[in-house]
Amino acid sequence: MIPFFMMIKCKLGETYKVASTLADAEIASEIYSTSGDYDLLVKFYVEDGADIGHFVSQKVHPIDGIQDTKTIITFKAF
Repeated sequence: MIPFFMMIKCKLGETYKVASTLADAEIASEIYSTSGDYDLLVKFYVEDGADIGHFVSQKVHPIDGIQDTKTIITFKAF
């Protein structure tokens, strides 16, 4: 499994709705609320060889209430 993270900026007042939708879809490993430029930090896993861009565009971006995202691809855990 390949882990990656997304920072998600939500439309005003939509953070808890977006977090609940992600949790209900069971596609996220961990979901954290954050302060600063983004509202959520979410950890995902995809199968080895899976296309992360396809996963993001098909599973995450369609969620109502998301304004912007930043994807962080990881290389190694220490």
